[in-house]
Parts: sequence; C-alpha cells; structure tokens
Amino acid sequence: MHTARASGLLLHPTSLPGRFGIGDLGPEAHRFVDFLQAAGQTLWQILPLGPTGFGDSPYQCFSAFAGNPLLISPELLVQDGLLDREILEQAPAFPEGRVDYSAVEHWKNTVLRQAACFFLEKPSPLFQEFEAWCREEAGWLEDYALFMALKEAHNGAPWTDWAPELAQRRPAALQRARQDLQGAIRIHQFIQFIFFRQWKALREYANGHGVRIIGDIPIFVAHNSADVWAHPELFSLDEAGQPTVVAGVPPDYFSPTGQRWGNPLYRWDRMAEDGYAWWVQRVRKTLELVDMVRIDHFRGFEAYWEVPAEEETATNGRWVPGPGLTFFETLQAQIGTLPVIAEDLGLITPAVEQMRDACGFPGMKILQFAFGSGPNNPYLPHNYTSPRCVVYTGTHDNDTTAGWFAKIPSAERAYVCRYLGSDGEEIHWDMIRLAMLSIAEMAVVPVQDVLGLGSEARMNLPGRPYGNWAWRCPAGALTEAIAGRLRQLALDYGRYAPAETKPPLQEKMYDSRPE
Repeated sequence: MHTARASGLLLHPTSLPGRFGIGDLGPEAHRFVDFLQAAGQTLWQILPLGPTGFGDSPYQCFSAFAGNPLLISPELLVQDGLLDREILEQAPAFPEGRVDYSAVEHWKNTVLRQAACFFLEKPSPLFQEFEAWCREEAGWLEDYALFMALKEAHNGAPWTDWAPELAQRRPAALQRARQDLQGAIRIHQFIQFIFFRQWKALREYANGHGVRIIGDIPIFVAHNSADVWAHPELFSLDEAGQPTVVAGVPPDYFSPTGQRWGNPLYRWDRMAEDGYAWWVQRVRKTLELVDMVRIDHFRGFEAYWEVPAEEETATNGRWVPGPGLTFFETLQAQIGTLPVIAEDLGLITPAVEQMRDACGFPGMKILQFAFGSGPNNPYLPHNYTSPRCVVYTGTHDNDTTAGWFAKIPSAERAYVCRYLGSDGEEIHWDMIRLAMLSIAEMAVVPVQDVLGLGSEARMNLPGRPYGNWAWRCPAGALTEAIAGRLRQLALDYGRYAPAETKPPLQEKMYDSRPE
C-alpha cells in the first residue's frame, strides 16, 4: 500500500464530546470531520467498532462483525422519526470527561429498545430497507442476534454456562430458541441496522470532506463472543467450550510478567482447510466500513505467544508458528489489494519484517519509543530507511506525550530536548512537528497530544483489566487556533495540498450543543 504524504488524528468515537454520556455517530462526529478538514488533516484513525464486552474494551467484543450499540446517536434517531425528542430531554446528567459505561448502557439500551419497538410495530418505508439489509448480512447477523438474545435470556452469562444443548448448538435447541426469542432477535437486528446506517452516513460525510478513515482489526476475538460460540471448531477449546490455551505476549516494555489477554487461540490448520473463509469474511466486512485498516498484533501471524489456560500470567508461554505469508496471499487473492497498516510493535524478528515487507504493508513508528537507547534507535526519524511507514507520537496504548515526558529519566528527557531543539515547554507540539517532518508517508497524532493533556487523559493502560477506554474530549477543546496550527504544519511538511479557495472556518463547528 502506497499513499501520498498525509496526516491525521487518532480519536475513537466514544471519546467525542456530547451530552449522552459517550461519544456517538451523530452531530459531534460530523463536527469532528469538519475540524479535521479545517486543520488540513486527511486521516481519522479509530479503534475497533464492535460491541464491547469485558472491561469495556474495543479489543474484547461480543462480535468481530457487529457494531457497538453505544455508538448509535439518539439525535439521529429523533431525526429519523424513530424516537421522541422528549426522551432526549429526560436523559440523565452523565458525568463529564469520562464514560460511565454502566450508566450509559442502562440508559441507551432502554432508548434503543424503545426505538426498535416503535419501528417494528409500525413499519415505515425504511422497513423494506431493513429487511433487505438483514438478508444481505445474514451470514453473521443471524448468529449474532441469536447469541445476544440468548445472553439476555441467561442474565448475561457466558455461553459456556448455558444449557449444553444451546452451548453446543444442537439444531433442535437453536430452532426452539429462534422461535421463543424472535422478538429479542428482531430488536438486535434493528439495532445493528441502525448502527451501520449511521456509520455509512458518517463515513460518506468524511470521504466527502477529504478524510479517510483508518479502522482496526484485533488479531484475536473474545471467548465470550458470537464468533467463538458459532464456530468452536476454529478455536482451541476443550469439550466444555473452554480455551485450552490463550493469547498473550511475553514480558515486555509494558509488563514484567507479560500480558495474559485470555483470548482463545485459532486452530490455523482448520482455518486453512476452507481457505481462511472466516477471516476473508471478516476483513472484507471491515473494509466495507473504512478506507484503511490497522491489523493489531501483526507479529502474531508469523508466530504468537501461546499461554496454557491455567496460567495466571503470560510468563510461562511459548512461541508457536502462525499462518505466515500464505494467509495474506490468500486474503489478497480473495479480496484484492489490502489497504493494511501492520501493527509491528513489540518483539519483532527479521521473519516478521520480511512478512510485512513481502505484503507491502507499512509498519508503525512510535516516537515515544525513540529516545531510550541512543542515536541508533530505529524509531528516531533519522533512521527511517523508507517512507513506507506510519509515524505516531504515541498510540492508545501509550501514555500521552506530556505524561510520558514528565515520567522518563532526566537523561532521556535531556536527549529529547536536544534532538528536538526544544525547551520542553510545548513538548507535545514539538513531537507533533517531528512526526510531521519525518519521511513517513503517514503521520497520526492522538487528540490528547494535540491538546497537550497529561496522564489523566490516557486511553488505555495495557495489563490493567478495568478503568480504561473512558477518556472523552472536552467540548470546545478543538479550537480554531489548534486547527490553524495543525494546518500550517501539514502545509509546511507536504502533508496537505489545499484547494485554491477554502471556505472560512465556521465557529459552530466547535459548538458541542445538539442542533
């Protein structure tokens, strides 16, 4: 994948401002696109869009195909005539600055069910579109909707705790469940229809304003998911459906005992038998939603860290060969050119680099990793040997740049300042400038770094199971002055070529009030 020099921002939709407790796909998302355009930024990177499960993590979803109901905009439901505006006026006073997932789920699930019941009881012209969409998406939607309906019927219990005939997907039991739970199934189908309808409109708006969206595919899926329940033969499970081995990474920069993620591992041999059909479907579906995609933990396709399920940490694991280059060749043969960014961080071997380069995928360069080992550090921009990479000040897994700079050893801090010609007063802007001037074909900056926020704004702390993914951008924080500064950097370093005339920046773009 090759692209002209470009730059953009990293912000998951949950982090957008707004008065309903969590960012969504409505007016604020469209205003953010307006900000990107005004700032000369042509990339918007997000995290996975799936329905979050354990720890509210977008990397632990109930489905690799479904969308997150919490991202549905209530305001757009009102515009579509599916919800009374009075319901929005009765919304609780959610905390500002962070997502209270429990409170948001309680309110939004109630709202979505009200909209679903109204829609399903009084069919409108939109109903035919809904029915056609359900038929088109049946390959994943039927299993997902049934899975979620069964979870509700079992008070949220994981599928391994259901009655054996349901956990093992015996045909007669599934048929009875479809009949008994048909109302709940239709509600989940409607919610997914609305999510993808709103997302399609947002993506079209972004593309129409010169902004491409970079999505994210986690390499692994959650055990408590429709994917594992519907396709147990593709995963390393015992007779009770429990994982025999789980995913993780060995001790590293983030944790001295490694990270035991707990995801079930794939049976790559079984997947290869049908040409990786499940993966082909997954990647194809994701690329219907975004313009490019980051594949998380890319090195796991060359070799992955296998941890016995009974181990409490990831220390006692082993490296096991992954499917390798053949996997990506199969995907490309089925799908075509893959606009993929390889998340090639961690313990990277020459074999991983060879696989990445053979695929033609750009890798990632993290500037926060650049200053701890002297001038030969591969993350320092003067050591980049090819523009085929994406440079970041940091990612969602890192501290903010201001938080990182405050915590690194004094000698490393002094080197950072010497390298950047900086006094450290605006270290976030100095690092953004370094990313922009590098030869990397793409530069991406977390919004927290654009705002110069400290560790309190960190999105995720790897290895910590709870308390992540909650940061939200303050309303009005992305000002005209910030847009102008970003735009100038993009212009100066060849990452933005404006049209001859540009409409003036509208102040309402930064107004967080619903229209």
